[in-house]
Amino acid sequence: MSWLDLSPVHALRRNHAVEHATMHILVRRHPYLNAVARTDLDGFNVYGQVDTKTLADTAAEALGRLQNGESDLAVHPRCGTNLAVSGLLAGVGTFVAMGRSKPRLSKLPSFILAATIAVLVAQPLGLIVQKHITTSPDVEGLTIKQVTRREIAGLIVHKVELEQAC
Repeated sequence: MSWLDLSPVHALRRNHAVEHATMHILVRRHPYLNAVARTDLDGFNVYGQVDTKTLADTAAEALGRLQNGESDLAVHPRCGTNLAVSGLLAGVGTFVAMGRSKPRLSKLPSFILAATIAVLVAQPLGLIVQKHITTSPDVEGLTIKQVTRREIAGLIVHKVELEQAC
């Protein structure tokens, strides 16, 4: 058994997939929507001006489409995983470009080149990392428990709670 199959890790991965699928569908229907989402162990939160019923309906559709085999919805181009992969590769690339010599300012063009190459490589790599590590479209038996809305300091936050059927 892989560490990716451990209960809390698997829960995060599948919830992340439902979050991505929900955001894909939501943004297709509302192209100018200004919202972000974050996954946790019991579902995900959506931050922004989203109608509660619209979000609940979209999450239900997203879950159903994943359960019907539309696994491509589990990967999203604006996921934080892509940023993390970009940052990691840019940092490693810059570190390697630094080398051991002292005059670092003269190496600035090398640092910029290394970071630029890293960001270019990171874009497709981030999608691969999502597909194989940070999301799982294996959402069989998963259901939406509830969708709740609250306001925190003027920011609308929806919680989409997911649960695994026994």
